[in-house]
Amino acid sequence: MLANKHILLIVGGGIAAFKSLDLVRRLRERGCRVTPVLTKSGAEFVTPLSLSALSASKIYQDLFDLTDEAEMGHIELSRAADLIVVAPATADLMAKMASGLANDLASTLLLATDKRVLIAPSMNVRMWDHPATQRNLTTLQGDGVLVVGPNEGDMACGEYGPGRMAEVPEIIAAIDAALSDGPLKGKHILVTSGPTHEPIDPVRYIANRSSGAQGTAIGAALAALGADVTFVTGPADVLPPQGVDVIKVQTAAQMLDAVQSAPAADAAVFAAAVADWRVANAGDSKIKKDGSGLPTLEFAENPDILATVSQMTVGRPKLVVGFAAETDDVIANATAKRLRKGCDWIVANDVSPNTGIMGGKENAVTLISDAGAENWPRMGKEAVATALAKRIAEALA
Repeated sequence: MLANKHILLIVGGGIAAFKSLDLVRRLRERGCRVTPVLTKSGAEFVTPLSLSALSASKIYQDLFDLTDEAEMGHIELSRAADLIVVAPATADLMAKMASGLANDLASTLLLATDKRVLIAPSMNVRMWDHPATQRNLTTLQGDGVLVVGPNEGDMACGEYGPGRMAEVPEIIAAIDAALSDGPLKGKHILVTSGPTHEPIDPVRYIANRSSGAQGTAIGAALAALGADVTFVTGPADVLPPQGVDVIKVQTAAQMLDAVQSAPAADAAVFAAAVADWRVANAGDSKIKKDGSGLPTLEFAENPDILATVSQMTVGRPKLVVGFAAETDDVIANATAKRLRKGCDWIVANDVSPNTGIMGGKENAVTLISDAGAENWPRMGKEAVATALAKRIAEALA
């Protein structure tokens, strides 16, 4: 998909800028034409000569280059490429993009372009978690900017957490997806993910051990195949996927409202671990341990989101996929659940404590449909998501 494509690569300042050299090399290996734009701070980490040699292209750095600007070079640069990639995208660059500032070549190109933009954020974990950066991220995603990463891990500053720039193969995969229509182009898919929190009082709640990792991976895999994804998530441990429409909820009732308010979908994947019950007599203020005895909690059933959508008579998605997290008789219980709920597929897994699946990085699932039960080998949750997304694309073809 990348052969003969033209990438305008903006290299921001940061230790991760060294990865941009490998990115250029790998893109060129795939037949891409790469035009680098090196920011002033980026030049503190990589040299113009290195970028020029690897890209076999002129390097652009100065907005007021008289030769280029005589022909409005910044406008031509911003629109001649098939895709603009910012790697690394620093907190400063993201802030400029979100605010519409244009005081150097890179920010001017980003404001003047009519092409899609993909950013690979890279910064200190506290900078990434700062409310200002998160506001900027939300603004950029709302503007249609694509995002890959950041990853979690050790940083050059000695801290640990999210903020590491995505690895080069991940960035190339995101570029490939951005330039590809994909088999799910034009399809709208609804995905639910994460746990729900059912209040006991304002400071306590009932929940489960779901991290939201599998649902997040599914949302990302569907988006990578070109789908427009509405991603409804409870309070998960992981960040939502990039390039999707994120709706955050807390309770099962809120999740049902979000699902019913979402645009009509071609398929729906209910990966959320929705609490079966809520506390009917939840306190408006904190329940105190005052020696008067144990509190009495009254439980009520939560709405069944999967069954509600599966049994719709009008507007039902063509394909409805449920999940069954079981600890006993996995296949039998999941098969019975599929029939009881009325969904098309059930993705079943054994979440017994010894499996390490609930909250872990791997999954071992069985896909249950009219055709029977198909056991998949244990693999990473991203690989499970990719395989499921491909099956969904085949079903919707």
